Amino acid sequence: MILGKVQGLNYNTPMDKKVVSTNRKAFHDFLIFDKFIAGIVLTGTEIKSIRKGTINLKDSFAKIEENEMFLYGMHISPYEQGNRYNHKPDRVRKLLLNKREILKIQDKVKKDGVTIIPLELFLSKGFAKLEIGLAKGKKIYDKREAITKKTQERDIARLMKR
Repeated sequence: MILGKVQGLNYNTPMDKKVVSTNRKAFHDFLIFDKFIAGIVLTGTEIKSIRKGTINLKDSFAKIEENEMFLYGMHISPYEQGNRYNHKPDRVRKLLLNKREILKIQDKVKKDGVTIIPLELFLSKGFAKLEIGLAKGKKIYDKREAITKKTQERDIARLMKR
């Protein structure tokens, strides 16, 4: 049981959360500033494939068009038993957010030049939710610093264990 500490959730309500997929590359390539939780408009075979875990968030991103947010590049593999009703794996999917949240994100994207990337896809009470983050790209030297810092922390933890 996890308490929701992200915008878009009630802060003190417990939330059952089953993580389906995470975007590990996002944390390596971007500095994450703000996080939001959004619902996704899906078809029947898409949610079945998500429950199986056949999803890839690696090169996906979100865009705001006409005060609505859409997710591009998220690959959901076709459902094996879906026959002719199967979905297109790379189709554009609509994200469900409040108008107030979309306007807030839109202001930050225009003003600060940040991008919207998906961080984690999870199931909550039977619905697929996507945690999106406002992020700015890291430079090469920032990535190197992060790698050296991570290895130093790992070495310290190994020494403390002994």
